[in-house]
Amino acid sequence: MILCCGESLIDLVPDGDRYHARPGGGAFNTAVALGRLGAAAGYLWPLSTDSFGATLRGVLDEAGVDTRLCPQTDRPTALAVVTLRGGEASYGFYEDGTAARVLDRDHLPELPAQMRALVIGGISLIDPGTGAAIEELARRAYHTGRMVMLDPNIRPALIADPDMLRDRMSRLLRLAHIVKLSSDDLEWLMPGATPAEAAQRVIRKGASLMCHTHGASGATAYRWKTSVHAKAQTAQVADTIGAGDTFNAGFLAGLAEAGVLTVEGLRQAATPVLQAALALGTRAAAVTVSRPGADPPWRDELGLP
Repeated sequence: MILCCGESLIDLVPDGDRYHARPGGGAFNTAVALGRLGAAAGYLWPLSTDSFGATLRGVLDEAGVDTRLCPQTDRPTALAVVTLRGGEASYGFYEDGTAARVLDRDHLPELPAQMRALVIGGISLIDPGTGAAIEELARRAYHTGRMVMLDPNIRPALIADPDMLRDRMSRLLRLAHIVKLSSDDLEWLMPGATPAEAAQRVIRKGASLMCHTHGASGATAYRWKTSVHAKAQTAQVADTIGAGDTFNAGFLAGLAEAGVLTVEGLRQAATPVLQAALALGTRAAAVTVSRPGADPPWRDELGLP
């Protein structure tokens, strides 16, 4: 099982002078995408008992995602108001006093015995409380030999204490086996560094692999002094919401299908395996950007058996 830990919320997506409420959140989107692609997926994050929380749980259940680790809370579901400019999304978040502030490092569940990988990242790392909880979860996964994937998904406008977050990212980079960075993430974390330079810094900290997603130019996986590239799939872009999250799911699903979803398996993965996993990630992401909101594809939509 691939366990995803991080925020779930409701995206309010504009359509003319109206807004549509759509399920979202980085780790939530990845969990849903994994489930729809047929991978064994679990999700850990508090879910509200309100109607939006029921909607989120319903989407997870429909995709076959295991939600047994999700605590229930009477706090309302967090919201994100989306602004679209040329299909590119920016966000205003409303999280204080919501379910997004419930996760506590002192009350984390035991890692499931069947868990093979942990996916973390997103705005849930910014808050001191939830960020500390996720960091502790990553530490436990790392020290019990599970694969850890980190997707920082940096939102500079939300970061009140950049030094605190940089320190957290520095610690997490030492716990991650796969690090996925967009061009925006690279610019915030390592200003002025090329993707190849950034990859070598990440790998020297301990990661086996860094994935760089660069929109219409596709995605590149870097290892020590080698790289593999996959082209982006052509798509009519509705918006970019959930594209990176879906890529993460496709890449991990590809590794799982190749039988290399372990720390040692990743280190020894052959180039064709990484190429196929990257290609699945970009194919899945292309479907997501072609329709409004974070709506990852199902396995049969990609022509997969």
